[in-house]
Amino acid sequence: MNVGERVKFQFGGKEKEGVVVKMFPKKVYLKVDFPHHPGKMILRSMAALEGGKPAPQKKKRKEKQEKEKKEKIQPQPERKTEE
Repeated sequence: MNVGERVKFQFGGKEKEGVVVKMFPKKVYLKVDFPHHPGKMILRSMAALEGGKPAPQKKKRKEKQEKEKKEKIQPQPERKTEE
């Protein structure tokens, strides 16, 4: 990969194409033409572009909320009181 080269990358679940503007050891700046924003600069890691280790996927918010609800619903153990 060199400066000025066209590269395909993932953006919003789709594949986009951009031109390499700047390169650093771990990061790459790409210039991409979007419909309402021509010439936008995008920053990507070298690993993401070269097919290295994929980025960790985010958990869905609903799943997280349901998990928290289940934890709250569990009955609490009864406390022993002295009488």
